[in-house]
Amino acid sequence: MSTAFLLTAFVIVATPGTGALYTIGTGLARGTKASIWAAFACTLGTIPHLLAAITGLAAVLQASGLVFAVIKYAGVAYLLYMAWATWRDKGALSVDPNDSSGSARSILYTGITLNLLNPKLTIFFFAFLPQFVPAGEGAFAAMLGLGLVFMVMTFVVFAVYGAFAAGVRNRVLSRPRIIAAMRKVFAATFVALAGRLAVQSSQ
Repeated sequence: MSTAFLLTAFVIVATPGTGALYTIGTGLARGTKASIWAAFACTLGTIPHLLAAITGLAAVLQASGLVFAVIKYAGVAYLLYMAWATWRDKGALSVDPNDSSGSARSILYTGITLNLLNPKLTIFFFAFLPQFVPAGEGAFAAMLGLGLVFMVMTFVVFAVYGAFAAGVRNRVLSRPRIIAAMRKVFAATFVALAGRLAVQSSQ
């Protein structure tokens, strides 16, 4: 386990993206317990991408433009749906003072789906992890181990983001203007993430 891998992985995980945004929004909207569920869900959503990379399925995504495009635009559509739901205050990021936990099933579904429909995660695992895996026997186990470390790091960082957001929840709930602005910012960010995903290629 090299220091270079840990530092690089931390920078990638700590950089806010779709999963981090969802976890932060859940913490603000529903509290600490719900944000932990969100962090866990987003972490679970990386498992299929890790397995795909380890088994070589990422190469299929790179080789088949159609397969990549289908998954990519499904992800774009879901992000746009999240933006619309957030803007309309009927989605997972709606702030309800009487809702301290939210539905764990709903949070798990949304968090897993957000990361599952992001084919760039597969390409990331395919291109990133092998750089730190020695060639020869044991490469599979090494790649799996690094992937698990990345997942644990993802959960911890996202959980910290969510807990911090939950910590300022009461201040946010007491200011309706902040709530309205927060919804608009989250909705706009989901649109921006959808746009970024839409223009990305599998190469």
